[in-house]
Amino acid sequence: MSTVPEARNIVLVHGGFVDGSGWKGVYELLRADGYTVSVVQNPTLSLDGDVATTNLVLDAQDGPTVLVGHSYGGAVISEAGNHQNVSALVYVAAFVPDKGESVNTLIADPPPGAPVPPILPPREGFLFLDREKFAASFAGDLPVDEARFLADSQVPWGLDALGGTVDRPAWRAKPSFYLVATDDRMIPPPAQRAMAERAGATVSETGGSHAVYVSKPAEVVALIKQAAAGATG
Repeated sequence: MSTVPEARNIVLVHGGFVDGSGWKGVYELLRADGYTVSVVQNPTLSLDGDVATTNLVLDAQDGPTVLVGHSYGGAVISEAGNHQNVSALVYVAAFVPDKGESVNTLIADPPPGAPVPPILPPREGFLFLDREKFAASFAGDLPVDEARFLADSQVPWGLDALGGTVDRPAWRAKPSFYLVATDDRMIPPPAQRAMAERAGATVSETGGSHAVYVSKPAEVVALIKQAAAGATG
């Protein structure tokens, strides 16, 4: 087992269609255990812009930091994770692009029979999920009212974010961890497992929807703590 310095700083990066408020449960549990936690509010207009925004938050950290990404946030942390303060990466039901890949390329060839996310046709360069199908695809294990709030407060996801390519995947140089959501209907679990395996990540699995970071914060926190402790295998 190799180690990296223990991290007391955690930076959380949200994915497409949502903002950082979904991390509240994870944030509160980590804070209660004495971690310093920052939540990035990415505009999700372009991958380059979101990496720059994340780097601003990483610049403010005072030591080793675990960088956590959900969904599209996995693309963001794959590039921003090269920051000198980042000691480990945690992917939560997230995309893990390699060099030259984007979320768009990763979703281009879904496994046979996989659910198709209800993404509406682009409007002026932005994507939305069908509100009436949002709960079933994104947040099937959340209370109805909570899932409806997420659907009705969607953040426009820019085509430049969807198509932005990773240049230097940080997971090739730093320890990575992956939480597979086995009931995910946005990113098929087999695709999650394949990306995690390719990255050499330490993998955990839990029953949960794509919104597993909201519905099961304790399980997300357990993996973040493992990453923070410096264990890589």
